[in-house]
Amino acid sequence: MIDKKRLENAFNEIILALGDDPKREGLKETPKRAAEMYLELFEGMNYTNDEIAEMFDKSFDTDYVTDSKNVVVVKDIDIFSHCEHHLALMYDMTVDVAYVPNKRVLGLSKIARIADMVAKRLQLQERIGNDILYIIQKITKSNDVLVRIEGCHSCVTARGIKKRSKTVTVSKIGNISMEVLK
Repeated sequence: MIDKKRLENAFNEIILALGDDPKREGLKETPKRAAEMYLELFEGMNYTNDEIAEMFDKSFDTDYVTDSKNVVVVKDIDIFSHCEHHLALMYDMTVDVAYVPNKRVLGLSKIARIADMVAKRLQLQERIGNDILYIIQKITKSNDVLVRIEGCHSCVTARGIKKRSKTVTVSKIGNISMEVLK
């Protein structure tokens, strides 16, 4: 579990390391507020992929509508995350998920909740896709799952090369085609 008190102390130290006074008027409560924000931003750190699958396993047995011709697609799920290499924000990220039901369909809002929770960790964009794929497959038992993520990374745009670019990653299992996302 995330240690809020240690976060507060760390933010106090960061303010000192930046050469400012954590006791001045504008900064008095900043370590506490920043710690609260981090509890929210990194909530996913508290759970394994299996625990996330259990939390959001709201699936339905629907073999009357599921066969190998049906595909469920949820597109343009907004997320953000933080790069584990620089603790930098990964932003303007969208997730597209497609899967072929295997007699189970997942509640549509749960797909967005899974993407959101997985992103709330120190992450790599590639791992976010793999984690979402694992959880979707675990819940639905589908052999055909595709996760496409597009996003910007402030470790590229705000430092170093300082160029705006988009990174696209695709994680998939089975024979599902990228064409289903069009």
